Amino acid sequence: MAASIPRIGALAAGPLDSIADVAGVTVGHCTLAQDAVQTGVTVIRPHGGDPYRDKVPAAATVLNGFGKSVGLVQVEELGVLETPVALTNTFAVGAVAQAQIRAAVAANPEIGRALPTVNPLVFECNDGYLNDIQRMAVESRHYEAALAGASHEVAQGAVGAGRGMSAFGVKGGIGTASRLAGGHCVGALVLANFGTPESLTVAGRLLGPELAQRLAGPDAQPEKGSIIMILATDAPLDARQLRRLSLRAGAGLARTGSVFGHGSGDLALAFSTAYTVPHDAARPMPALAMLHESRLDPLFRAAADSVEQAILHALWHAETVTGRDGHCRRALLDVMPEADKTA
Repeated sequence: MAASIPRIGALAAGPLDSIADVAGVTVGHCTLAQDAVQTGVTVIRPHGGDPYRDKVPAAATVLNGFGKSVGLVQVEELGVLETPVALTNTFAVGAVAQAQIRAAVAANPEIGRALPTVNPLVFECNDGYLNDIQRMAVESRHYEAALAGASHEVAQGAVGAGRGMSAFGVKGGIGTASRLAGGHCVGALVLANFGTPESLTVAGRLLGPELAQRLAGPDAQPEKGSIIMILATDAPLDARQLRRLSLRAGAGLARTGSVFGHGSGDLALAFSTAYTVPHDAARPMPALAMLHESRLDPLFRAAADSVEQAILHALWHAETVTGRDGHCRRALLDVMPEADKTA
C-alpha cells in the first residue's frame, strides 16, 4: 500500500519516512479495539533517557484552540518538555496525565517534595463517533504499555490514539513522515481527526466533492474534528525558533483542505533533539550555537511537507473500523480506490 501513496514535495525523506528518523525519537502505541471501545494511547519519546532530568527545548502553536490538552501553559512559559508527549482521546487526558506523573515520580521519588512538580503533556482528539468515550476505558496501564513499547518502527493508521479517529468523513488516525533539509531532519507525527469530506485535497488535487458524493451527498457539514501535529528536528533551535517551526505545520494542514474550522482543535508542537537542558542547576547548561534565522526556510518547508505527507499516510494506512452503536468509518481507499493514482 505504501508505494501508492502520493508523494509530497521535492525534499528527500529520511530512511524510515517517519518522525523516528530524528535521532533518539521513538514512538509507542497501545490500541484498545473491542466492540464499542475503539481508542488508545500513543507516546512519543524525545530521547531514551529521563526527560525530567534532561529536558528538550520545545514550543507550541495553537491554530484553533477547540481542545482540552494538558501542559501547554508551562511549555509556553519555560520552553521545554519534561515528559514524553502523549496522545489519546478527550476523556482520557486525566488518566494519561496521572500516568505520566506516576512514571516521573517512580524515576524521581522526590518530585513534588524536595524537587519541583512535573508538567505532564497530553494532547487529545474526540473519537466519540467510533469509540464509547463515556466508558473512559483508557487507564494508566495503557500509557505504560505504549511507553514501554516505544521503538523506531512506527505503526500508522487505526492504531494507538488513532484507533477511533475520523478524517474527511473516512477513517483517520496516526500518520508520520520526515523530510531532510539544510543538513537536518524534520519529522512529523499527526493524530488526524479533522476535515469535511468535500474539502479533501490530495497532492494539490481536489478530491472532496467526489468523496462527499460517495459518502453522503455533496452538502457541506461543519468541521467538528481536531488534529494534533508533533514536529521533531535535530536542528539546534531554541524555543522561540521552535515556535516558528511549529507554526509551519499549519501550512501542511491547510494544503489538505482544512480551514481550521470553528469546532476543530488544531495544535502543533515542535521540539529539538540537538541538546538537552539539565534539570539540576549544578550541571552545566549546553553551549551550542543556534541555527541562524536566515537558515530556517528549508526547515519550514520540511515541516509543511512532512505534516502534509503524514496526513496522507494516516488516511492511506487506515483500515475500516466499526465501533459504538454500529458506527462505521470506511477507509479512504475502500470508498475511493482510485485515490492512490493521484499525481
